[in-house]
Amino acid sequence: MQVWSRKTTMSRRIKRTTSPGDRAKERAKGRDKSRDGDRGKGGSAQRSRKPDERKSGERKSGERKSGDRPFAHRAPGKPPRFAEPRRDRNERPEPAAEKQAAEQPLPTKVQTVVVTTDENGMRVDRFLEARFPGLSFSHIQRIVRKGELRVNGKRADSKDRLEEGQSVRIPPLRLDTPKTSGTLSEAEAKTLQALKDMTLYEDDDVLVLNKPAGLAVQGGSGMTRHVDQMLEVMRDAKGQKPRLVHRIDRETSGCLLIAKTRFAASFLTGAFRHRSARKIYWALVAGVPKPKQGRISTYLAKEESEEDSIMRIAEHGDEGASHAVTYYAVVEASATKLAWVSLKPVTGRTHQLRAHMAHIDHAIVGDPKYFNKENWQLPGGLQNRLHLLARRIVIPHPRGGVIDVSAPLPPHMLQSWNLLGLEADRFDPIENAPEE
Repeated sequence: MQVWSRKTTMSRRIKRTTSPGDRAKERAKGRDKSRDGDRGKGGSAQRSRKPDERKSGERKSGERKSGDRPFAHRAPGKPPRFAEPRRDRNERPEPAAEKQAAEQPLPTKVQTVVVTTDENGMRVDRFLEARFPGLSFSHIQRIVRKGELRVNGKRADSKDRLEEGQSVRIPPLRLDTPKTSGTLSEAEAKTLQALKDMTLYEDDDVLVLNKPAGLAVQGGSGMTRHVDQMLEVMRDAKGQKPRLVHRIDRETSGCLLIAKTRFAASFLTGAFRHRSARKIYWALVAGVPKPKQGRISTYLAKEESEEDSIMRIAEHGDEGASHAVTYYAVVEASATKLAWVSLKPVTGRTHQLRAHMAHIDHAIVGDPKYFNKENWQLPGGLQNRLHLLARRIVIPHPRGGVIDVSAPLPPHMLQSWNLLGLEADRFDPIENAPEE
């Protein structure tokens, strides 16, 4: 475990605005109405406007330059995380190009493709999602389970990692059948309302849900209700439904990013692949980590048993081992028994945060898989449920600007915060953690 410490100030996202004087000048110059209309629509609390929307040379006092990181200062000479520069509105992708990306046909016969450099290390299921954003999770799992997809001529598991140069045999693919009726059943209407109640942010391309604890993101053995299945009620007339971009554990609550179009799915999947997305989690852990800020770097590998499977700490070179890096920071402690910890995963391995906190002997409270503290009693009034929240997600928007969404504490964690006297509006020091 390594210590990190940055004497940096808290970075703030500044909402872009245009003064009345600027608007008068623009009208005098005969700017078209569509440009004015765009200005009037912009800037929800969750999505910042692009810095180039003001005239060159104009900047508000204290405003960051375009390309600055949302969390921390960047090392000199290092390229910005959001590698693609912000485009002017006039430089947006042509509609024809967007249409081509959105309507990329699925293969109707067997084809073999080669894994590229950018795809090296990707999981099989995410490789398919990136190549064919229109595919449903259930369809991907079906072709993998049946052995229709082959890697170098051999069967593969959906969680296997691909290597550059491998050949992947892809069977004929199809989109799920479009809905034939424009009306929803009573059950579907309730599901749609449930999704609306979970919504933290939504526009034409992106949806961010506040997933409650206990609701699975995807289906599994004996699973009848999960987010991917619930999204069926949002399928459009062309048969397209919103697509999952990433996943969080069933018992973890908080921000879950959904792409509403193929164009957005392709863009956002790429943002995760190139680590342009930033995720912050909050957890309540046993004891108080020392030092109070640190970096956890290990290898993780899956360990299967008859009853369950967990991620174990592995050595470099072990079969199935993947490198995992997590930054943590203690936000506030409750005596020496409990601590509120903020976590920033650099990588996205299964159960990474849960395994890492258990590894440094500060397991997350209520974790049924990884809590390993002997003779440790849960303080009275706290529920024995996983105290882990996907607190915040920051990611480039497919059409420019940045999505920045935060989720509130779920009921069981809010109860614990109140009982322990923790102040949920405290400054989060993980803001200043490094990016790698």
